[in-house]
Amino acid sequence: MAFTRRTLLSGSAAFAGAVAASPLLAAQAAPALHARPGVPAPADRPFLFAVVSDTHVIDKFYKPGSENGVEDNDSILHANERLLAARDTINTIELADGRKVEHIFIPGDCFHNYPSADYDFYQQNETRIDIFKQLIDGFHSPVHLNWGNHDYDVPRVSREMSHRLFKQKLKSEPYSAVDDRGFRFVHLNNFLGSTWDSTSKDFNKGIGSLGETQLQWAEAQFAARQPTVVFIHYPLWVVQPTEFADFGLHPLLRKYQDSIQIVISGHWHKWLDFARTYGPQHTVMAATRYDAHSWMLWEADPKSGTVRWLDRNRAEWSTHYASPYHATT
Repeated sequence: MAFTRRTLLSGSAAFAGAVAASPLLAAQAAPALHARPGVPAPADRPFLFAVVSDTHVIDKFYKPGSENGVEDNDSILHANERLLAARDTINTIELADGRKVEHIFIPGDCFHNYPSADYDFYQQNETRIDIFKQLIDGFHSPVHLNWGNHDYDVPRVSREMSHRLFKQKLKSEPYSAVDDRGFRFVHLNNFLGSTWDSTSKDFNKGIGSLGETQLQWAEAQFAARQPTVVFIHYPLWVVQPTEFADFGLHPLLRKYQDSIQIVISGHWHKWLDFARTYGPQHTVMAATRYDAHSWMLWEADPKSGTVRWLDRNRAEWSTHYASPYHATT
């Protein structure tokens, strides 16, 4: 069967079956648009970044029907094509003043679980990790990754093995920070603390925790008091507030709320607004797995040290969905 762009984006039942049969389908059916160089931005010119979460890429080893309920079982079969569609839309964004998206941030659940606990399996087969890499390589801007619960498989797959695969195939560390024109973008990993340690008395995969080393690193990032955007996969509602006496993520966010512009999470696959419950603005975003329109476009203004969500009105709050993107000025 020959796969065309029409086949890929149709969302038909035929495509759903084809995804499981062809690991390269989503990546090969529609090559990325021809890259055009962005307009060079002066140091004080506002720049654009996009946030795309919970992509849940699958491969031919995925077993359909293994999710919870009809909606989840259907959406996962369209995850690859929806990431592709979101990518192609984001690549075409060009504002009236010539600005284009300069960074893509993905707050976790890049792919959907592990088909094997054997490290060599991923060297001998093309898996969802490779397909995800091919898909994000089609973005015209640098892509910065975070970790989701489906990017781990504790205790079946050790965290160390996951880190090794991410570093080898996706060139990504367990947590990281990116600086650009005075802004700091911080990716926190809520799977490195005791709640995700299967040997700990605190083991509970429904709760996120960071661990002391990462918490110390996070405070060092925040202490610079640069205007900061924080990405963390679990919503703060289910992240352990404190981990070592009174030291933990929640107190840190309140301590540095004057410079932290927003905390963006995924995981729940719906648009939710926690306002300033935790100090800085906290927003939970929907997933491209369910809707190719569910992503965010932001502007960072170096002069004011603030960020602005340009397409906020597209979000259909408390649902998986967003309206289609139309040019923003």
